Amino acid sequence: MMPSPDLENLPSGGVQANSKRCGLVAIVGKPNVGKSTLLNALVGQKISITSRKAQTTRHRITGIRTVGPTQFVFVDTPGFQTRHASALNRSLNRTVVGAVGEVDLVLFVVEAGQFNQADEKVLSLLGRSIPVVLIASKLDMVKQRAQLAPWLQQMQQHHPFVELVPLSAKNPRDIERLFKICEKYLPQQPWWYAEDELTDRSEKFLASEIVREKLFRLTGDELPYTSTVVIEKFEEQAPLKKGQKRLVRIAATIVVERDGHKAMVIGDKGERIKRIGTEARIELEKLMDAKVFLELWVKVRSGWADDESRVKSFGYE
Repeated sequence: MMPSPDLENLPSGGVQANSKRCGLVAIVGKPNVGKSTLLNALVGQKISITSRKAQTTRHRITGIRTVGPTQFVFVDTPGFQTRHASALNRSLNRTVVGAVGEVDLVLFVVEAGQFNQADEKVLSLLGRSIPVVLIASKLDMVKQRAQLAPWLQQMQQHHPFVELVPLSAKNPRDIERLFKICEKYLPQQPWWYAEDELTDRSEKFLASEIVREKLFRLTGDELPYTSTVVIEKFEEQAPLKKGQKRLVRIAATIVVERDGHKAMVIGDKGERIKRIGTEARIELEKLMDAKVFLELWVKVRSGWADDESRVKSFGYE
């Protein structure tokens, strides 16, 4: 549950307290429908990793955006898993179910014009007491827009959606329109965060996510999604001189399940892991506004995704 706000220390933000709105908005859907891309567009900065590989997001990630008198607290959830009942997938599914039960509004994301059994399984988790907005994502990929109207009418038969919103997360006007739609469903109450905050996740967490994103992007479909990243060391050093950036030293371990996967991650003469490290470091330096030293290792932990205790030790709920 979200902690109760501290009324005395809330930011004024130039908005009268009695006109403020604030609430939780869950973004849910099956794997790889564009939830993380939508979250990043709503927040205005990358805080959730994206990849063509399904099931990239594994944690409940909170993004914050304050627009005018309204503060939106977005929760990006893992895609609900129906194929494999591993300890990891059970953990991911608990995260989804937990998120949708304590919010003010749900954004149910499906690909525009598509609806299959996996989408229906996620939709079945949503009760009728919380308003649900249908987000028909990836609108820019739809070739025949005229077919969307009958599809949207069909979707209304699956659930009493309060709004039907076709959009492309790449279109700023669509994102601006979505804010206006969502605003009226959030309660009038003081903001929970400062006006300029973007996420409640730590830099250490974001570092592991960025490394994992580069890992999946540079290995394609070869590497099983069960591979993960564990931060072993995260140390900060203040600037020695005025005008210099702080220094952040990060040591991370990429955990895979087989020796063959380890060789795949390392690549020929270590070229692939070097590239993973370089691309992750460059992005982290922009994200943290710091000088980053990143050290990567690869370890084999066979069967970790089926081991409840190891799943928890790697930071999953």
